Amino acid sequence: MARPRNRTRAGATYFVTTDTWERRPLFRRSALAEIVARKLVEYRDRGFYLLHSYVIMPERLHAMITPGPTTSLKKAIQLIKGGSSREIRIATASKFPVWHTGFTEHQIRDSEDYANHVRYIEPNPVREKLTDRPEEYPYSSAESKVSLDPWPLASGAKAPTEEAAKAAGLKPRPSADH
Repeated sequence: MARPRNRTRAGATYFVTTDTWERRPLFRRSALAEIVARKLVEYRDRGFYLLHSYVIMPERLHAMITPGPTTSLKKAIQLIKGGSSREIRIATASKFPVWHTGFTEHQIRDSEDYANHVRYIEPNPVREKLTDRPEEYPYSSAESKVSLDPWPLASGAKAPTEEAAKAAGLKPRPSADH
């Protein structure tokens, strides 16, 4: 059976999910989850994509990203998975695969869809009883260590209002002016 092809549109924002190989709970180990979190921010900071929300669960990653102008969604996910795989293999001295091949994506349609996906991503650790409150889980955008990018108007959808962004838990990334 053929895998469905990822359909992407330039400038669009996507909710993405990717699993570990055989859904192994690799990221229960803090050191491995921290590698993935570092890579998410590193490639964002290098301009490959904007990072709006994420959670690293024991056996999967959920993220909401907007690929940069010269980066496809597929390339952005390859960077995250490839960069983290390399470091994880070094850290564990393992030759086993880290990630399952491919990913699923959903293009964000409007501000309500955006807010719904943030509300889905960040409470994941609570639903799976890993923590009592989303902001207590260290591998999530709900925890305030990582600044996030605002949703760009380039997505073709109406950006969320400031009120909607706050209600969805968006913590804006400081602008370059400051």
